[in-house]
Amino acid sequence: MHNTKSTIVVLALAAIAVTLQVTVEGVDVRVEHDKAFDFKAVRTWAWNPEGPGDVKMARTQDDDPEAMKRKVEPTLLDAVATETTRRGLQQAASEPDLILTYYLLLGTNMTAQTMGQFLPATTAWGLPPFAQATQSLKVMNQGSLVLDLSARGVVVWRGVAQAKIEIGAEDKKREALLREGVRDLLRRYPPKQ
Repeated sequence: MHNTKSTIVVLALAAIAVTLQVTVEGVDVRVEHDKAFDFKAVRTWAWNPEGPGDVKMARTQDDDPEAMKRKVEPTLLDAVATETTRRGLQQAASEPDLILTYYLLLGTNMTAQTMGQFLPATTAWGLPPFAQATQSLKVMNQGSLVLDLSARGVVVWRGVAQAKIEIGAEDKKREALLREGVRDLLRRYPPKQ
């Protein structure tokens, strides 16, 4: 009897750990929209005629945004076409209700904590002064996918998906992350009004 309870507790803790892992490594999504725009009337969309989007990189001096664009754009275009169809929008050859533009932003983010940084300006309560020393340093590659939907030259809906990215990640993992970002963003279209 005691063994069964221990097994159940261990399985429950493992399930919680897996859930937390997914939450930490998942895609963070934010969406904003023009509250005055009538999304109910929208039926069609098309890519921006000046080009579907752009890739901006700020990681190293050796970054090649054009090479990255050639690598990710086919997946991105396919994922957007699939998800917009699921949302009831049809891709139009001319005169669409909305123009879609993507931006893929790849950069590096760094956070640091130093010993004593959370102490008040004076240490009147008895701690001797000490030199600050870095206790925690975290450098990560981060990517953001921005999808803009415009009507008559004005952005009426913007979604931003952010995730941590491994530079040496396999193409399949990167593609899956990109598709997840598009899916999570477009799940929030149309906005609830």
